[in-house]
Amino acid sequence: MISECLAVNEQGHLTVSGVDTVALADQYKTPLYVMDEETIRLNLRNLKKAIDESCPSGGLVAFASKACSFKEMYRIVHDEQCGTDVVSCGEMMTALSAGMPADKIFYHGNNKTEEDLELALEKNIGHIVVDNPDELEMLSKLAGEKGKEVRVLLRITPGIDAHTHSFIKTGQIDSKFGFTLETGEDLKGAKQAISLPNIILEGLHCHIGSQIFDEEPMKHAAEVMITFMSQIQKETGYVIPVLNLGGGFGVAYTEDDHPKKHYEYMHLIGEKVKEISETLQFPVPFVVVEPGRSIVGSAGITLYTVGHVKTIPGVRTYVSVNGGMTDNPRYILYQADYTALIANKANEPKTETVTIAGHCCESGDLLQENTPLQKCEHGDILAVLTTGAYNYSMASNYNRFPKPPVVMVKDGTSRVVVKRESFEDLMKNDV
Repeated sequence: MISECLAVNEQGHLTVSGVDTVALADQYKTPLYVMDEETIRLNLRNLKKAIDESCPSGGLVAFASKACSFKEMYRIVHDEQCGTDVVSCGEMMTALSAGMPADKIFYHGNNKTEEDLELALEKNIGHIVVDNPDELEMLSKLAGEKGKEVRVLLRITPGIDAHTHSFIKTGQIDSKFGFTLETGEDLKGAKQAISLPNIILEGLHCHIGSQIFDEEPMKHAAEVMITFMSQIQKETGYVIPVLNLGGGFGVAYTEDDHPKKHYEYMHLIGEKVKEISETLQFPVPFVVVEPGRSIVGSAGITLYTVGHVKTIPGVRTYVSVNGGMTDNPRYILYQADYTALIANKANEPKTETVTIAGHCCESGDLLQENTPLQKCEHGDILAVLTTGAYNYSMASNYNRFPKPPVVMVKDGTSRVVVKRESFEDLMKNDV
């Protein structure tokens, strides 16, 4: 299995942390998101330990909310002594309502409105990651009106290609995000932040992309950023103490994926941070990383019930399920690869090649094409693996389908952490 929390029991059923997925489907119905709490906690602990060991000035794991945002996630993250990054006021308020301390929240966004920033100031959010000079000016003004000083990090686009899908590359020069390094906009932004009242320039931030398997781009990003921090010190005398390197650690979606463990990446990056800092005689910064996928991706699966199986001789076989692009849009967005299997026949060989079709009124509503699967029939339970990241958080109500619930498993038991939406939930804002 591509995830360590998955196995097959004596009945030939897929299990998550020892819990039978067929029984979960029967108890909670499908479609159903299932997440293993212990895998989430272990991933947070291992990465936190790697930062503690490799970063002499300390560091922080700030979970990337966009990967999976609901109250119980923030409770687990806070319980493991980590922080979080948020990219909207909705994520911000969910984190705060779950007990996440405001000083452990990093607030991102490439086009924050005045209302967004006012809420962040009202809630005393600890770190605002500023994306452009207009935001800096607006934030300085708003903070002054409230009689506050605000700690900021400048988001820098360092011009590094992370070799991922074009939609999830964010560090190259052609990006909607941040102050661009190659144009000199970054140095102007740093000088602006240093000079503005009510602004404390706490750090620099970069994020070069997602689902990265090669550590070299990330090590190069650390080198570029610390070199820039050293340049700022030489030109202004100002020492920036925090370096936020974003996230991007990859996970295995199929047997063909072979990423390092995220904590192995962290050790290599931490060594590079120390090496470059010593070479440039720059104080080793406090290092923040913002993993999302590598914390929750492998902890999650999605369960569906098979409906009609349609075979077109010489063309393809469609296996239709009671979910689709509404609960996992990543295939139609990125052609994302996944591993699927029949949960009630997990011990049987995959003898067929099929296309898994969703229930939306869209020809493109597919979960996978030309994927191996056990021979299946109406009523079987289909499991799609490694769906803990960017599935629940990207779910929609297209065609007015209610969103599935999220069930957390731990120590052989299960509990609902997000309820299944009802038809009343769908209509509650209609007038």
